[in-house]
Order: sequence, then structure tokens, then C-alpha cells
Amino acid sequence: MLIESVPNVSEGRRLDIVDELAAALESVDGVYLLDRTSDASHNRSVFTLAGEDAPVAEALERLVEAAIPRIDLNEHQGEHPRIGAVDVVPFVPLGDTTMDDCIELANTFGAHIAERHGIPVFLYANAARRADRVRLADVRRGQYEGLRDEIGMHGREPDFGPPRTHPTFGALAVSARPFLIAYNINLDSDDVELAKRIARRVRESSGGLPKVQASGFWIAELGRAQVSMNLLDFSVTPMWLVWDTVRELAAEDGVEPAESELIGLAPVAALLAVADRAGADPSEAREARLAAAAAYLRLRDFSPLQALELRLETARTAPR
Repeated sequence: MLIESVPNVSEGRRLDIVDELAAALESVDGVYLLDRTSDASHNRSVFTLAGEDAPVAEALERLVEAAIPRIDLNEHQGEHPRIGAVDVVPFVPLGDTTMDDCIELANTFGAHIAERHGIPVFLYANAARRADRVRLADVRRGQYEGLRDEIGMHGREPDFGPPRTHPTFGALAVSARPFLIAYNINLDSDDVELAKRIARRVRESSGGLPKVQASGFWIAELGRAQVSMNLLDFSVTPMWLVWDTVRELAAEDGVEPAESELIGLAPVAALLAVADRAGADPSEAREARLAAAAAYLRLRDFSPLQALELRLETARTAPR
């Protein structure tokens, strides 16, 4: 079974620690670390890896083991919501792997981590056992500090593990889900309240675009306000529609998007849909169409290898 996983880790400033976490993932044969991104303001790193199910699960356990002595949630501060040192571990089906396969893997992995390391594990998205845990935001309500105080209460108990947070690691959210695109739009403005207003209008939970989660942040290293989003199903709400909508909403306040950015990878199909919107010639080479998509979205530092299938193809054929 071919699996993708995109673990999010609550460390984006101490890059030596991030290097050690990446090394833990890469220490398993048959696992390909396709991308890693660290953000100091969010104090968060995102890894993208792929491979067959057993090696990927082993690599993720080694990531958890490496994070336990290195990340203390009691000392962690950052813009991004979090409940754990390794905050989320999603399993995403690739190739002929089914969603049911990933749900089974999420359950097996979550139970094992809870039993071996004493970490409470919550299942969300397609692996959720309760309707009020489908949305990750509901699982992370109150963040680490709130969960630490409430985990023993009725309705807040974990799916696996003890009804108390690990003293330094916190808790872990595990899911099976379709491919998620982490996509940010940086405004040509320092008005973080504008970013928050746009986020409220664009996210599904406030009546905005379906399958879109959004928050507004201040990104100090860029000196810009940011609309930070998760696109949960690009076949329902494509990337170009998100860009166009945020651009229109910002224009109401006389502001333009300065650029956008991918955190991790996006499927080729998602980017080619943008190329079609941009009017790229369908007969052009794939790389040219990807470049047209990047220009339309003003993607910062874009490379064709940010397309998942191209990155995986390159990784699997490269000497190790």
C-alpha cells in the first residue's frame, strides 16, 4: 500500500532540532522524505513523506520518539494552534490504496503510539469515531493548554491512551484523509485584522468556500499579514478559486495579494487546473503549464518538484 503522510511538528525555530527530526524520518529504508518546510512565526515544521505503509508507520514512530526528548509543549509558543510536539499525523492514500486502508492504519498507529509512549491520541477526519472530532479544529479546541486542563472531562477523553496529556509531548491527532493542500496568501499589507476578516469570509465554517479552513496571521519575517489555509478537497474548491476569492475580498479594502506559497506539495492535477484557469495551452509541456499556474497564483519560490507526483518520481529513481 502506497501512503503519503504529512506530519506537523511544533518546532520551526531551532533548525538543528528540525534536522534531527528529519533524520529520524529518513532513517527507514523505503521511506522518501519529499519535502520539509519550517516557519518561525508559526513555530512549526511540516514534513511530507511517502512509501509503503509499514515503512511509513515505522518512520513516523521514530519521529515521535525523536520529538519526545527535544520538544516541550510547556515552553512552546507560536502562531499556529497545536496540542502536541508532533501535532498531527495524517495518512493519505496514494495509487491503489483506499481510504479504508488508511483508516485502519490510523487506528493501528494511534493505538501503538498510545500504548508504547503513554501519549493520548485523538482520531479525526475520515478516521474519526465521533462526529464532533471530524474537524481538526474541534480536536484542538483550547490548544495544548486547554486540552491539558480538560482531557479528563467527559467528552474530551482520547480515543487511545491515558486521559491526561504527556508531561512534555502533549497529545497527538491522527487521521486518514484525502490530499490536503496547505496554501497561504500573503497580503501586501500589515493589517492582520484584514487577514482575519478575509479568513472568516473564505472558510467553510463561516459560510465561505466549501472544504476550506482559514485563519489570519501576522508573519513577522515577511512583514505581511497572511491568510493561512488548508484546502481539504481541491476537486471541490480549486486553488484558483481560493486565490481569486481572497484577491476580490482584499480589493474591497484596496489591498492586493503580494504572493502565495505552498507549504509542502500539491498534486499535479490541482496545479494543472490552475493552468487551465490561467489560459495555458493544454498542448504545452507539463512543466510549462505548471509555470503558468505558478505565475497565476504568484507562488513564491515555486519549483515543478512541488508537484507531488514529480517529487515522488524523482525521489524513487535517485540513488540513495
